[in-house]
Amino acid sequence: MKKKLSFKSRILLTFSLIIALFTAGIIYFEQQQVIKERTESLERMLDKDARIIASYLRKNRFPQGLDTARLTEMLPYMQPELRVTLIDDRGDVLFDNRLEAGSMENHLMRPEIRRSIVMGYGSDIRRSTSNRLEYLYYVRYTDGLFIRVALPYDVEVRSFIHSGNSFAFYILLFFIVSIMLMIYFSNRFSHSIRELRAFSQNVKSGAVIPPNFTFADDEVGEVSAAIVENYNLLQENRRRLAAEREKLLQHFQFSEEGIAIFSDERKEVYANSHFLQYLNVILESPTLITENLFVDPAFRKVVQFLDEKTEGDNVFSQRMEKSGKMFNVRVIIFEDRSFELYISDITRMEKRRLLKQEMTNNIAHELRTPVTSIRGYLETILGLTGGGVDERMRTFLNRAYAQTIRLSELIQDISMLTKIEEASDRFELEQVAIRALLVEMGSDLEEKLVAKGDRFVVKVGEDVLLCGSRTLLYSIFRNLTENAITYAGEGVEIVIRCHSENEDAYFFEFFDSGPGVEEKHLTRIFERFYRVNEGRTRKTGGSGLGLSIVKNAVLFHKGNIIARNRSEGGLSFLIAFPKMRSKDFRHINQLPQE
Repeated sequence: MKKKLSFKSRILLTFSLIIALFTAGIIYFEQQQVIKERTESLERMLDKDARIIASYLRKNRFPQGLDTARLTEMLPYMQPELRVTLIDDRGDVLFDNRLEAGSMENHLMRPEIRRSIVMGYGSDIRRSTSNRLEYLYYVRYTDGLFIRVALPYDVEVRSFIHSGNSFAFYILLFFIVSIMLMIYFSNRFSHSIRELRAFSQNVKSGAVIPPNFTFADDEVGEVSAAIVENYNLLQENRRRLAAEREKLLQHFQFSEEGIAIFSDERKEVYANSHFLQYLNVILESPTLITENLFVDPAFRKVVQFLDEKTEGDNVFSQRMEKSGKMFNVRVIIFEDRSFELYISDITRMEKRRLLKQEMTNNIAHELRTPVTSIRGYLETILGLTGGGVDERMRTFLNRAYAQTIRLSELIQDISMLTKIEEASDRFELEQVAIRALLVEMGSDLEEKLVAKGDRFVVKVGEDVLLCGSRTLLYSIFRNLTENAITYAGEGVEIVIRCHSENEDAYFFEFFDSGPGVEEKHLTRIFERFYRVNEGRTRKTGGSGLGLSIVKNAVLFHKGNIIARNRSEGGLSFLIAFPKMRSKDFRHINQLPQE
């Protein structure tokens, strides 16, 4: 198996190579610059010699008036190694102080000659074809004559040109120092990496992290310490999550509801025993596979809801009756498209509810006819009796008539509650302009408001529209207003306002400036027949069902309502109505009632 290089080795190898290439590049560049500068210096010196020779030849009218032998007279005044060559414009050698001119070949194609033809001067370093020695040639072209001077490119010239190597030694020293510094810092860096690696191996193997486990005091150590801290927090959160999960599973296991969790692909994640038990009651054939419910006709609406799930529509409920039992099935969809299915046995609760409703309906039905008859008889008697009737008898007749009116209103309220609970589909749904409805209601109650000296204020815009039952919406605000007129006192202000809205709902507040209600009663005032003050209720003649009708009518519209006392004084009701469309009422008869 091929041995893997350590992190430290890879760092050293990589950066050593980079520094070495960088150092070599600097040395090469510096050497080339030195060679160029010193070669140019020699060329300037040779150019000076060439100009002296040209001046000498010009004064002696060479080649016409000067014998080539006399050229040697000036050579002792120049460098002893200097080679002088005179070449005519055809390339023929006229004179050379080192070789026999007649034996030398034509020089017109020599590199330095060709350059001087173009620029007037030229140079080249090459080996002579005549004597096989390496020269630094320099040529100046003047007066139709090539004057070439040269120095042997031997050790002395090379040492002059290639001197300055002390810079290279400094660069090499810099390279060595850089490598040493890099080793030092890589050791420190790799130390932190080794500590982090040891930590990760401990985590991978499940070993306990020692409490005194520390990192180097540097940036990498700080990052590593932060990783350890986050890891410890993650482990703690995992332990807490596991504990909460265990609690939740125990809750699911011992819950009387059937609970199952499914993935987005509708695969079972968890299901308790009650869920499987209830499922086998509902399905046509027994099963141990919970996923079979998605192909059973009994759960067709559940599957349809899952298939058509829209944004913001995360909850669905449905009631099922099977084998003499009544079940409530509820679906909750989570953000990751997984979902929970709840199946609860509501047979006993439903029987109690139906029994209570049936008894209430029967009582209301049986009382409606005789109460109506008694009311008619009392109205007739009161209309026929004259001034001769005993005043005490008239008082009793008036009281009996008032109680009959109260009983008629009670029967009417019971009928309204019954209709909301059992025949909600009979309410016609439409777009209702709330401000127009409230103005109409204020006009209907104007006599009562004036009698109590109350001021009725509507702060609702013309554009506030709700889709629902106009009858129930009218009943909600009328019951609240009559409740305020009856119990808030005289000369109060009654306000209905739409204080805010968002994409999904309108938010209303109904309040009065009366004395309010004790806090202990606020959680129960929506219960049927609940009375804050028995004596006051009997005196005012209320049925005790007004706020219960309000609560159920709000639930009918998929809204919610809460009561609270205002800090400024008075009782306040906060109501939220969703901005529903008609299709949103398709499950209206499945809404829980108060």
